[in-house]
Amino acid sequence: MKRHSISRRMIAIVLVVEFASALAVTGLALAHERRIRFRALEATIRGHADSLVGAVQDSDDVSTKVMLDGTQKTLPKADLYEVRDEHGALLGRSERWSDEVPPELAPDRYAEFQLNRQTYMVLHHDGVRVVDPGTTGGGQTHLLHVTYASSEAHIRHEIAEAVSFYALTSLALLLATGLILWWLLTRELAPVHELATQATRVSVTSWEFHPSDRVMATDELAPLAKALGAALTGLEASFTQQERFVSDAAHELKTATAVVKSSLQLLSMRERTAEEYRAGLLRSERDCERMEEIVARMLALARVGASAQPLPALRTCSVVKVLREVAEQLQPIAEVREIALRLEIEDRLSTAPLDADELRLICSNLLLNAIQYSPNETTITATVTHSGLRIADQGHGIAPEALPHVFERFFRGDASRSRETGGAGLGLAICKAIVDRVQGEIAIASSSAGTTLTVRFPG
Repeated sequence: MKRHSISRRMIAIVLVVEFASALAVTGLALAHERRIRFRALEATIRGHADSLVGAVQDSDDVSTKVMLDGTQKTLPKADLYEVRDEHGALLGRSERWSDEVPPELAPDRYAEFQLNRQTYMVLHHDGVRVVDPGTTGGGQTHLLHVTYASSEAHIRHEIAEAVSFYALTSLALLLATGLILWWLLTRELAPVHELATQATRVSVTSWEFHPSDRVMATDELAPLAKALGAALTGLEASFTQQERFVSDAAHELKTATAVVKSSLQLLSMRERTAEEYRAGLLRSERDCERMEEIVARMLALARVGASAQPLPALRTCSVVKVLREVAEQLQPIAEVREIALRLEIEDRLSTAPLDADELRLICSNLLLNAIQYSPNETTITATVTHSGLRIADQGHGIAPEALPHVFERFFRGDASRSRETGGAGLGLAICKAIVDRVQGEIAIASSSAGTTLTVRFPG
């Protein structure tokens, strides 16, 4: 896909719009100037034609009755005119009169014609002149026909000058606004460039992302910067967690493998009795089972975290039924530790938006965790509530500084636990991953009197 610049595209769009507006203004100015000035020319021509009618008076020559009184000489010399009386007799015409002036087509209507490569506007005007109105009988009335033409050259020149002024002014404004727009856009888009520059510096080895105050003060960029910051923080935590997970998993598996290897090497160092071989093989088998458990839990955790989408709301199972099944399975382990498992049902219809296998995994992890941390001859209470379940033990509790980390992968608050009693530190992480997937909540509270884990499923 071809790259483009938003600022350059915006400047181009605005300039195109301004140019179109300038053309429109110039066109409107041309139409306005043409209408106004040609109307003025028409009024001038009519005024000159009326003045020629008014210039007719009695003639001293007995052969003619009327004549022009000489005031017509004040008319522009470039104009063309001719005056005739009602009988068609010529009373006067301009020096530059030409027979190429078109004859009358319609009275008192303006028309254009070409003469000597110039365009003229002509008016054929019929007027009435009363000569000597103060005499007996009210004077003599004469019907006069006036043809008056004026060149449009000066009008067109004035229109061209006016339109040129508008066009040049618009062009100057276009250039000025283009420069101002470029400066303003460059200035206003500077936070965008800053944000882009900061974003390009982020990598898997450098997660620093600190938007400037100017970026955070921009209403359009602040939400984006916050979203990027939150996403990068999440990604950094995810990468860090993944690296730690791989490191911890490798350490756990390496330790378990080393133990199995050392046990087998110890058996092969010298001849041993059948009973010693049997005991060594049993010890190695337990180590292999522990390694198998670690791998199984890692696979379960990976399977749960593989889908970011919540499970369909219609997939539900009975919390009471699943919890009873798990409690029955773990009862022998609890009896060996002389621990009592007590079930309390506050809501028999409580359901979880999970497959039965996943809810069974949550219940077994929480109960096993409680059994491992509970002293002998104590009681573990598993309660089915309206919103989920609650597991409470009577152990020695968890250190306050360890509580924020209990749901992290491979976290074990007691680093001194032996391989016989300790787990892989994945049980609570698996529970949290499953609960988070269905948008539920899992919380832990601990004191010296015991630990309580609460699971709440959505509505």
